[in-house]
Amino acid sequence: MASVKPKKHLGQHFLKDENIALKIVDALKNETNLPVLEIGPGTGVLTKYLIENKKHQFYALDVDTESIDYLRTNYPLQANQFLFQDYLKYDVPFDRFNVIGNFPYNISSQLFFKIWDDREKVDEVVCMIQKEVADRICEKEGSKTYGILSVLLQAFFDIEYLFKVPPGVFNPPPKVQSAVIRLKRNKVDKLSCDEKLFKRVVKAGFGKRRKTLRNALKDLNLPDSVAALDVMNQRAEQLSVQEFISLTEKIS
Repeated sequence: MASVKPKKHLGQHFLKDENIALKIVDALKNETNLPVLEIGPGTGVLTKYLIENKKHQFYALDVDTESIDYLRTNYPLQANQFLFQDYLKYDVPFDRFNVIGNFPYNISSQLFFKIWDDREKVDEVVCMIQKEVADRICEKEGSKTYGILSVLLQAFFDIEYLFKVPPGVFNPPPKVQSAVIRLKRNKVDKLSCDEKLFKRVVKAGFGKRRKTLRNALKDLNLPDSVAALDVMNQRAEQLSVQEFISLTEKIS
């Protein structure tokens, strides 16, 4: 197999710039040498640099059989490390692990929700995503780009915006700008509120972001004492992560 053809239905845009690939791999600190999962290896532009690092276990997951076959052919010694798996449905068999990848743009938000679900296991994430999504994840309260993923991820991760990537370094070039970010698990083991309810509150608040929280959270059947709070006059984008946690405590 000579190459892997990018597939539009899988949202594939293969990075072809080796310098950027190396920068992405170098951005993964992995100071405790945890297993590393690469999501969507494609043609292996990141993969070869990850293989060169002998300090950690490495596995690449892809739903593209052509990609997995290509990598197994070109890296026969690592053939059993290339898995035909969908991370969104994968029960990762490690207590702790790191994630890296050029995330498919059409499912990047879904991947971050899965990372949030795996928050007790995920120590570090370095990924390239659509710049708009990167901006949203890194944004703080008070901005119109601040949203559900901003709050959920910032509750458990320290997030760094590393650098932008232009469309021309991909095959095929996407119609959007890209960016690389790093998420590092913070020291919060558990929130001081019900975490499932926290997620419901955040999603409901931003689901009707133009409305005040009093209206946006109506379906949660709030007690009158909570509905009367001053914070309920605000919109979701005005609340910090800690204010969402405090609100959830009052609701539960």
